[in-house]
Parts: sequence; C-alpha cells; structure tokens
Amino acid sequence: MKKHGVSILLISILLWCASCGTDSIDYSLGSDTGPAYGDSIIIGSIGDASNLIPMLASDSVSFEVAAYIYNGLVEYDKDFNIIGSLAESWEISEDNLTITFHLRDDVVWHDGEPFTSEDVMFTYELIIDENTPTAYAQKYLLVTEAKAPDPYTFIVTYDEPLAPALISWGALQILPKHLLEGVPITESDLARHPVGTGPYTFGEWKTGESIILNSFHEYFLGRPYIDRIIYRIIPDTATMFLELKAGGVDWMGLSPIQYKHQTDDASFKKNFNKYEYLADGYAYLGFNMDDKKFSDVRVRKAISYAIDKQEIIDVVLLGLGEIAISPYKPGTWVYNPNVERYDYDPERAKELLSEAGWTDTDGDGIIDKDGVPFTFTIITNQGNDLRAKTAEIIQGRLADVGIEVKIRIIEWAAFLSEFVEPRNFEAVILGWNILQDPDLYNVWHSSRTGPGELNHINYKNSEVDKLLEDGRKIFDQDERKVYYDRIQEILADEAPYVFLYVPYALPVVHARFHGIEPAPAGISYNFIEWYVPEGMQKYTHLP
Repeated sequence: MKKHGVSILLISILLWCASCGTDSIDYSLGSDTGPAYGDSIIIGSIGDASNLIPMLASDSVSFEVAAYIYNGLVEYDKDFNIIGSLAESWEISEDNLTITFHLRDDVVWHDGEPFTSEDVMFTYELIIDENTPTAYAQKYLLVTEAKAPDPYTFIVTYDEPLAPALISWGALQILPKHLLEGVPITESDLARHPVGTGPYTFGEWKTGESIILNSFHEYFLGRPYIDRIIYRIIPDTATMFLELKAGGVDWMGLSPIQYKHQTDDASFKKNFNKYEYLADGYAYLGFNMDDKKFSDVRVRKAISYAIDKQEIIDVVLLGLGEIAISPYKPGTWVYNPNVERYDYDPERAKELLSEAGWTDTDGDGIIDKDGVPFTFTIITNQGNDLRAKTAEIIQGRLADVGIEVKIRIIEWAAFLSEFVEPRNFEAVILGWNILQDPDLYNVWHSSRTGPGELNHINYKNSEVDKLLEDGRKIFDQDERKVYYDRIQEILADEAPYVFLYVPYALPVVHARFHGIEPAPAGISYNFIEWYVPEGMQKYTHLP
C-alpha cells in the first residue's frame, strides 16, 4: 500500500471516533473499572489474506483472520492442553482407533442456521475430495469411516492409531454445509465473505487495505467484549510502527530494534504494553533440492558452515532469539539438542566446497565448477525486514567463501503464488510455525511435493518418510520421541535447510486493552475476554 493510502485509511478510522477525549488518559495507571463491551482493536499486518476458506489457504494471515470466524471441534488452551470447542466432549476407544465427538447443541452459524454434525461430515468429505485443492487433507484421508448418527454426534475410525488424530479435528475449521453444498469450493463466495460459528463475523475486505470483523453476540462462549477487529494491511513495519505511535494501530509485532531502542520513552510506556516470549516458529534458508547446485550434500553443509547464525541473531534480532538446529523449539520435549551443528567455520566450508569440485580457477573471487561460477539467488518476502537483513548477512558470509548471492525481495502474494508454490526459486528464506504436535508429515514427506503442497523444497528421503509414517502412530511420548530424534538427526546430516533462528515474539498492544494474560500459548488465546474499560474506550460510534 502506498503511504498516501495508509493516511487516507487512518483518517477514515479516526473519523469513526466520536469520543476521542481519551488521549489524555495515562493508561499505565491502570484505572480498570472492569469488563465492558465496546471499542475496536486495529491490528497491523504486513500482508493481506489470500483466501478465507482455511483449507484453501497457505498463508499465516488468512489463518489468523479465519481463526476469529471459524471453529474446529477442539482447540488448545493457554497451556497447550486439548480442550473442546465445537465438541463438548469426546471418547477415544481403548485401541485408539475410534474417536466419538459429542458436539455442542447451542452453536449457530453467523446467518442464524443451527450447527450440526452434518456440517462436520460435510467439511470432512470436502477436505478429502480430490477436487479440493488443499495441502491439508492427508490426516483426514487416514479416516476409514466417518459417521454422523445424530445431529450432535460425530464418529471417526482409523485403521491404525494416529497420535495427532484428536488435535487434527481442531485444525479442521468447520464450514457451513447449507452454504457450500453443491458449490465448487474454489468458486464459493465464502472465500471473500466467510460465514462461520466463531466469535467474530465477517464485515468487509478491501484488498490490500483492510479486513473488518464484527463481534458475534450469539457466540456460544459468550459475546466478545471488543466489538470490532480491524486488520490494516501495512506492508512495511517501519510505517506500521509510526501508525502505532500515531494511534492508527493498536496491536502489532515489534521488530527487535523497535522493542529495544524505540519504545523506552515515557509516552510510549504510558500508552502501550510490550510482551516477550520465544516464538512458536523458526526461520530457515531452504535449498531447492531439484537445483543441481544443491544436489551435493557437501555444498549444503558448506553453506551451513559459512553462515554465522549467532551473528544473525546478534545483528538482526539484537539478541532476541535462539539458534535453530531443527524444526522444533528449544526446550520442548521433542527437541533433540544432540544433532550435528554447523557452528560458523568458513575454513571448513571452503574445504567441503573444494571436495565437491568448487574452486576459484580464474581468480575472480567466485568459485566455479566446469566453467560455471557458483552464483544463486535468495528470494524472500517483502515487508519482513528481519528476513531481508538476514539475506544480506548471508550474502556477505557466502561471498567470503567464494559464492555470489543475489537477493530478491518479492511482494507477499506474488512471492507465494509465483515463486514458492510452483518451486520457482533457487533458495528461499522463509519461516514455519512450530506446532505443538511434532508430526511434520506435510512439510517433509516425499509425497507432499506437489503443486501447492508444503514440502516447498522437494525434499525426499525414504527413511524420513518411514519415520514420519510410523511416528504418528505412537501415543507414548517417550517412545514417540525416538522417531523424531532420528528425523532431526537426518535433517541435520542432510542439511536441506540451514536452520537459522527461533525469534522471540515481541507483540505490543495499546494499554487500554485489559484482560491480557501471557501464557505458554502466547497472548491471544483468550482474546474474547480482552476488554477496554468504559472510560478508556476510543472508538465508540461506528458506522
């Protein structure tokens, strides 16, 4: 979005405010008069959503917005325990093959129609339909029988135990049968105008500008206190930060420099609360495994040795992160700290490159092989300065070992649709969320390399495939860990990614919002309980 567009939207938002006498309030004094309905929260987002039917989306913004609109059968609580959502309770058979869900009978869709087990059955049949272009069907294809014997019971049976089976029914956001039946899913109006059962209803979507959600007063867990969520798409974090301080954004993720050096003044502390915790996600440099330059594992290991991960954390994250060595979060039960590490060692990198036949034969400073210089391009997405700066550091370090790197920063939607999903890249800097269940099937299994699927780098390893297939059948945590420890060893040994860092999440929220209770799950798990005391509400008259 161009800056003048941002300003126009900001003016429009401020015009909604009919009682803006709250600017003089010192929010840090905590004059909390208790929960009250009303106000709006403006969330800054660097990217727009792509599709608000979750099973068709592959970007985090779409999932984040959709999470306010839809529900699954279960969900995680603040401590990552599985609790009911659309399901009030459930039973798992002694052989771990059958789950019987008992659904809530007090749920209605945003258009007033009742929610029943037919909606769950319809959504299940939709995601396993071969005509549905989704990357998330695999777990549901393992169901051998699904039944909806009455409006509030849904039963699924598997041939073999599946450890993430229960939580998979939380990942499947249930869609309304009465609005989708008979409509090709890719042509449904719900992609742009979703109707769910969640705490917020869809309001408006201006592509590249904003998405507005309104509180659903008939939500089965109670009306959310905050009346309106406004996502503002601001593709530049520096501009977003200016908007935050100007009052045009209430909630955003700070960059490390903003967190450490630009938010210490008294005015900021009066108006905002900052939070800090290790994020459930990691950043990586991924090689396109179909590219001949990266087919030799010695080359991939050399690049891993040539990159100083701690330097990236110190310079880019200002120390607010930890080195990643695998797809799991340090400190969690599945994390294996004993895998091969690639501590910064440029001399070892040069040795490996030389062993692989890459040497500087013409003295131009760039290594070559069979007359071809070693050059490649790293792509990453626009709007994430951390990734752009990470790319620059990698570029410098690889130059030290004779590899020429070019960097290309691409707008988010085009980045996904034109480069990542069709595998149109040599190397990519990107990130993954770290889920609570360790199953990595969709990202690392050889069968997940098709168009739109999540094994973006086309990694294929038969032992990893087998471990992924078997590990998800084990329920005992200690026994299961053996499988994922081995997967981490193989990934470290084959180096298809350079695992870079696990950053700290650094959200900042305007201090007028109360009820925020940081927990292992972060700060947003109880969003419907956030509120603004009556005397602090800012946006009180909305069109």
